[in-house]
Amino acid sequence: MSLNVFLAAKTIHYPQGGGHLWVYLNWALSLKAEGCNVYWLETVKPGAPPERVESLFESLKSRLAPFGFGEKVFVIADHDESASLSDGPDPKDLIIDINYKVPSNVIGEFRKSVLVDIDPGLNQMWLSRGRMHFSPHDFYFTIGETVGKPDAIFPDGGLRWHYTPPPVYLPAWPVAAADSSAPYTTVTHWWGDLMEVNGTSFYNGKRTGFYPYLELPRHTSQPLELAIFLTTKEADEKDRIAFSKNGWRIVNSHEVSSTPENYARYIQNSRGEFSCVKPSCIHLQNAWISDRTICYLASGKPAIIEHTGPSSFLPDAEGLFRFRNLIEAAQALETASADYNSQSRLARALAEEYFDGRKIVRRMLETVL
Repeated sequence: MSLNVFLAAKTIHYPQGGGHLWVYLNWALSLKAEGCNVYWLETVKPGAPPERVESLFESLKSRLAPFGFGEKVFVIADHDESASLSDGPDPKDLIIDINYKVPSNVIGEFRKSVLVDIDPGLNQMWLSRGRMHFSPHDFYFTIGETVGKPDAIFPDGGLRWHYTPPPVYLPAWPVAAADSSAPYTTVTHWWGDLMEVNGTSFYNGKRTGFYPYLELPRHTSQPLELAIFLTTKEADEKDRIAFSKNGWRIVNSHEVSSTPENYARYIQNSRGEFSCVKPSCIHLQNAWISDRTICYLASGKPAIIEHTGPSSFLPDAEGLFRFRNLIEAAQALETASADYNSQSRLARALAEEYFDGRKIVRRMLETVL
């Protein structure tokens, strides 16, 4: 399928985010494998210093070069209606927008346009409250199973949403054996913002999500490790000490996962994943699963993650374990490890059946084109 497809991403300002880059790389590599000519599009703030933009541009190109996209990067200004991709390839068949700041005149240069929502529930709430705006698109996809459904506990933002699982490009994530003493890990950000859902206010950060599980290492024989970026600020130091005293290993995420290659290596050297979610996923019941978790699954790593609501296909104890409290989390860790080889196979099978990137982009292209 020889289509010129632009993937609008949001990575240029986060050069140390190897895992963040994989959110978009899995889309790009899957599209490329389906025969598409894939181009990478980023946005920067209007009026940004040219030397700063050039530095970010070159850094991104170098990170994408090993994957074949280094010479296919375009940069335009956020929401700049004078921006154009006139120097890009023709015809411009499709833009898949996971950036949300591409101006409408650029969207209009394409035969078809798709926006992909990777913050289900939050984006719809922000749209409904007038806190978020993006250019009109032909199609709107979401990775949240409950988005736009009659029983959803959040609005749909006035748009028709098509569900799609997040993709993982399986050839980039082969099954990888790990030492039996390797920890269950995750790579995560720590802090979030104050927000309100249906009258309840809370801080929407992983810190808030993980603290109810502070004592989890005392309830399981499995080693647990968090790859997070903590500064030397007092609050960060208190958290580092609290989690370390309770048996968690703490490593610097910028040291172990700052490049896409290092991020992949860190996941594939892990025994599996253990992770909590942002509180918003619990409050919104969006049946969300992270782009990171599916990389663990594809690698044959059992994943123990917090429950985010009823799903039509996500299992609760077959390669993927979804827990609601500390006791369930501890039991899941022990169950996964007691029958590890079987759970490893189930994890990979789950990725192959539901998250195979080539199948996902093929279905999207069939719907859109």
